[in-house]
Amino acid sequence: MKPSEIHTVIETLREEYKNWQTPAVTIVAQCNGSPFKVLISCIISLRTKDEVTALASARIFARAQTPMEMTGISAEEISRLIYPAGFYNTKADQIALLSQRLVDEYQGVVPDSIDELLTFKGVGRKTANLVMTLGFGKPEICVDTHVHRICNRLGYVTTNKPDDTEKVLRSKLPPEYWIEINDLLVAFGQNHCHPVSPRCSGCRLTGICDRIGVKVSR
Repeated sequence: MKPSEIHTVIETLREEYKNWQTPAVTIVAQCNGSPFKVLISCIISLRTKDEVTALASARIFARAQTPMEMTGISAEEISRLIYPAGFYNTKADQIALLSQRLVDEYQGVVPDSIDELLTFKGVGRKTANLVMTLGFGKPEICVDTHVHRICNRLGYVTTNKPDDTEKVLRSKLPPEYWIEINDLLVAFGQNHCHPVSPRCSGCRLTGICDRIGVKVSR
């Protein structure tokens, strides 16, 4: 696709987004979600289906909504609350540790810095960027597997890793699209532009997308 066509892509996806299921972490953010809730739900969401993330997030936030409250429950209980999220025991330990550290070192306040968030065990660039965008409303770019795959499929970037995709997007994606690019492409990827056999025949981006790497489609 031509770089200038990104405007058409965004406008089209904004219209289609109304017909798709909203990503679970976005729902947490929209429902008076604090940066802490966004952080926790994002950790839960890693390698976990959205419907599982949504239910697990609801259970754990019914029990604890702040770092201080989270330190009052054990990792074992956290594990039970977020089950069957992927790697729930490991995530429970991470949630317990980062909550305690937030209380001990940050007075219970999630830092609004990517670099600081990356010092927390279990927090990678995707999570840190999502906390910045959904939790703090800061103009950052969150690149997960959907964003990485679809940007390459469209032909907008040519990269091998999500971190590389983030770097390229920071240099060419118009700043006004930074915050919403993850939301739009995650919903697009979950509901339409699947990793295997995407729904190309009914896609409004057919005339724009280069369909890089697509071997089978519907």
